[in-house]
Amino acid sequence: MLPVFGMYIALLVLVAATLWVAILVNGPAVLDAIDRLASGDRGVRLVAHASYGEQPAQKLRYYVPAAPGHDLPALIFFHGGGWQSGDPDDYGFVARALAPEGFVVVLAGYRLGQEGRYPAMLQDAARAIAQARADVRKFGGDPDRIVLSGHSAGAYNAVQVVLEQRWLAEAGVPQSAIKGVAGLSGPYDFHPFTNDSAKLTFETVGAGPESQPVNHARGDAPAMLLVHGEEDTLVKPRNTRALAAALGTKTAQVETAFYPAMDHNAPLISLAAPWRHRRDVAARIATFARRVTDVSVPVQAERP
Repeated sequence: MLPVFGMYIALLVLVAATLWVAILVNGPAVLDAIDRLASGDRGVRLVAHASYGEQPAQKLRYYVPAAPGHDLPALIFFHGGGWQSGDPDDYGFVARALAPEGFVVVLAGYRLGQEGRYPAMLQDAARAIAQARADVRKFGGDPDRIVLSGHSAGAYNAVQVVLEQRWLAEAGVPQSAIKGVAGLSGPYDFHPFTNDSAKLTFETVGAGPESQPVNHARGDAPAMLLVHGEEDTLVKPRNTRALAAALGTKTAQVETAFYPAMDHNAPLISLAAPWRHRRDVAARIATFARRVTDVSVPVQAERP
């Protein structure tokens, strides 16, 4: 009996160690797999692959709910990864969390590493939005009712691309098309640059205060929802507090959600099953996005 029990414990340790290594190598991909196993596809369908440039990272993935309908608002999500890593193909769980709430969800990639240094990621974000606007009507979406979202570096991209107006203007995207932004664990006030990814992405090209969202706060900015974990030691919650204060001073529409027990990745993890129904992050984003795009009810009920 004891040898069998010992083998069982050893197997559990091996499985846990393998999972931990997989999370370290590519956490979002593991999260995506767990979500799919825990909740299935929820009726959400990946309906198109697209690109907006010649680089492999300049990709878009379009997801629709089981009953797409017409003129649904679009939610464009930018992945995190410190501007050094990340792939939209690993974030299907974001689409499965939010598409059933009444949105066409677009997962957007952008250039990374040396090619993605400031301001390339903002140029890419604007071009991704422009391409999504051109495509989304084919999938039942409304190109003039868009909500941007992102986690960590992706939250920076989403917030900065709308606050610093030049990027959308250069891409031919009207500001009026962006109805709201939901940022998760975002860096919005991090100059001077101290961590390695920020130094590689911003300092090596001589970026300064102009690269900071907090310095572009304006009263006519789209409505914003800023989510942060109080235990985030990678991107400290003071980033969200600073941006919210700056936007509030300009009388912009901004709401914050701080979670006492969450670290940097917990808001993102909260979008995946089995955590989705234990925390209110996905519901909060959906409620915010429906409100700013004037959607009163979800398109479909939750599937088992």
